[in-house]
Amino acid sequence: MVVAANLGYPRMGEHRELKKLVESYWEGKLQDTELVKEAAQLRVHHWKVQADSGIQSIPSNDFSFYDQILDHILLFGVIPPRYQEVVVSEKEYATQVQGLRTYFAMGRGFQTSTAATAASESTTDTAFGSAQAITQKIDVSSLEMKKWFDTNYHYMVPEFADSQTFQLSANPKPVVEYLEAKAAGFETRPVLVGPLTFLLLGKSGNQAKPYTNRVDSLVHLEGLLPHYIELVNQLGKAGVTSIQFDEPILCYDLIKENEEIRVRLQEALKKIYESIHTAQPSIAIHITTYFGEIRENFQLLKSLPINSLHIDCVRCSEQEINTIVNELPSNWSLSLGLIDGRNIWKSDYKKKLQIISSVLAKIAKDRLIIAPSCSLLHSPSSLRSEQGFVKPEVLDWLAFAAEKLHEIKFLANATVAGFDLSLPAHKVFADEKLQAAYTANQTSIEARSVSKLIHNDAVKTRIAAITPEMFHRTSPYPKRAAAQRAKLAIPELFPTTTIGSFPQTREVRSARLQMKSGKITAEQYDQFIKKEIQEWITFQEECDLDILVHGEFERTDMVEYFGELLEGFIFTKNGWVQSYGSRCVKPPVIFGDVSRANPMTTYWSKYAQSLTKKPMKGMLTGPVTILQWSFVRDDQPRSDTCYQIALAIRDEVLDLEREGISVIQVDEAAIREGLPLRISDWDQYLKWAIDSFLLASTGVRDETQIHSHMCYSDFNDIFTSIQRMDTDVLTIENSKSDLKLLRAFEKYGYQSEIGPGLYDIHSPRIPTVQEMVDRLEQIVKYLNINQVWGNPDCGCKTRHAKETKAALINVVKAAKLCREKYSKKQ
Repeated sequence: MVVAANLGYPRMGEHRELKKLVESYWEGKLQDTELVKEAAQLRVHHWKVQADSGIQSIPSNDFSFYDQILDHILLFGVIPPRYQEVVVSEKEYATQVQGLRTYFAMGRGFQTSTAATAASESTTDTAFGSAQAITQKIDVSSLEMKKWFDTNYHYMVPEFADSQTFQLSANPKPVVEYLEAKAAGFETRPVLVGPLTFLLLGKSGNQAKPYTNRVDSLVHLEGLLPHYIELVNQLGKAGVTSIQFDEPILCYDLIKENEEIRVRLQEALKKIYESIHTAQPSIAIHITTYFGEIRENFQLLKSLPINSLHIDCVRCSEQEINTIVNELPSNWSLSLGLIDGRNIWKSDYKKKLQIISSVLAKIAKDRLIIAPSCSLLHSPSSLRSEQGFVKPEVLDWLAFAAEKLHEIKFLANATVAGFDLSLPAHKVFADEKLQAAYTANQTSIEARSVSKLIHNDAVKTRIAAITPEMFHRTSPYPKRAAAQRAKLAIPELFPTTTIGSFPQTREVRSARLQMKSGKITAEQYDQFIKKEIQEWITFQEECDLDILVHGEFERTDMVEYFGELLEGFIFTKNGWVQSYGSRCVKPPVIFGDVSRANPMTTYWSKYAQSLTKKPMKGMLTGPVTILQWSFVRDDQPRSDTCYQIALAIRDEVLDLEREGISVIQVDEAAIREGLPLRISDWDQYLKWAIDSFLLASTGVRDETQIHSHMCYSDFNDIFTSIQRMDTDVLTIENSKSDLKLLRAFEKYGYQSEIGPGLYDIHSPRIPTVQEMVDRLEQIVKYLNINQVWGNPDCGCKTRHAKETKAALINVVKAAKLCREKYSKKQ
């Protein structure tokens, strides 16, 4: 039997039910027992959706309150010592649900009212509501957060101490949720992050003795593996017959021609999966890879006692698929990830059946599993809400998670029934229902390919007219820097700014909804936004920031806002996907050629500048980030689409300059995120990605200062490309990374100015002035003091106003203290 399988389902819910539950809990409006109960009902609903769609292998334990890696951190007791006070306070707190307080503290940080008062005037617990207040002083930052491979999802990084011990939690979550599904009438396949991926995505050692290779984390395997085996034993006793072990780490370059590493990895994988198989030989083991090709790492797997291997056929070349099919052990099944789990376009059944047909030439049907390329976590939930919102012609081209389940089932049924692609399109299937579904699919695919909505000759002509000069600033950085300092009149040492956005309060969101629903006029809405801008400019002047921002109150999202004003984009009503924690984004859909009809930001930037004599920073999102954080058309190279976006942003940059804006930030938070997993594929991507940024940003005069922002990026690997961006000021995430990012700037040299983030905006805790002074003093060990700016890690959109103001006041105080100290030394 060909199995229709799913690897994971969007956990937030069709209407972001989980987001609302979790945030209510954080605000103290929902008790932990209520949170757990409501979440269980959401899980049951998702299992039912999958079962009703005909999915035979339904995942469990793909749900998470915050992040699946954080789940495993708590599951195996990898709790850093700094959270011990939280653990103790939680044990003293009378509740039926233990672990949530510690769990969210690791995800978001935790600061009690006593600690918050010491940092500012705040009097509210900033990780849990007043109903769960703790009297003692506790103040801990969150774990480090990184991008999940090359997606816009973020995971919490495990911290493994030199003497790390592990302990399986009581009532392990995978067992609880499997039994929960079983009680509801659903047989499921529990999903676990594989031991290899869990260890290699973590960070090990310490500052004095950092590990030099991710494989060094394997020293902890001896301590961790017995607890994985204990978990598998408990799952076996609960009745589990198969387990999905996610090992996407196998899509990275791990071996790199290094025989010692190859041997270590081979021995580790053999030990892991032989031990699990020995402990529960009746449980089928499914290893799941995704986001890329496994290539040479396939050789590490071939001798393992597993039952199936999943490959991402959306990201795999035909050659890669053929190699795996030809060398697949005869006792393994092959899971074909045919349906794109990361994009929203309807699958072309003909192309998918062609892959199946080539595989069937070597592998029997009963060894095939049909699945999405990866977990559907990265897709919106359902098209149901888009009826009447998205124009019908485009809606017919789309498939969200619920629709992708039906595509999986169709391909599984088609494989069982048989098909003949050599016959005319209307005779491929003998089964009438399958033929009707196939015909409808091909009609939709053909309609999209010839639609006049997609192509714009003027855009194509402009792309063809790009010249080499359009990728370069007029003068080198030293000459520009002198002109900019003279014009801007900002401090020579430690100037301060923010990354751009200020809190999108309940009032801001409410005003936007009222305007969209017609309850207030556009003019009334504009007056409301102007009032918000005025208030925050007043605050910035009072706390004495040097470069101000208008706060972006008119923007829903840094990508969505621009997409709404550019041609070639459409938007969904409910196409939400999880980014991190409770943070959801609604990516635009790039379906056609991109162009800018009118200025997009000049009105608000010009208005904000009129309110202050201090420099006002124009805020734009860069072309690569707009591309990465959108659902992108798949009918032309991504580079072509990125150049189109770059020209539109270039027009906006020049318009801002003409309107008197002397500082312009072109955010490229996603350049590192878009890097292919394999090093051999980097050069091609980095060439067009950096060129796109340059095309967007280099048309200005010397005295106009160009900023960019990048977050959660390992710069060492791509430092020459970062230098080639030729920004005047680069702001980066730094507060969670133990200053390791700055080593790259020290090692390779960096002449422009840089703002390493002084505090983590993803946490509600308020950092003290001394904490930021200490961080600045650490930073100047790696950078020249004339290069360093003071700023947060990222935009403050998701924070509350009170904590944002308190933190920014402390940023300015810290910068002034360091300015005074270091100016005396010069």
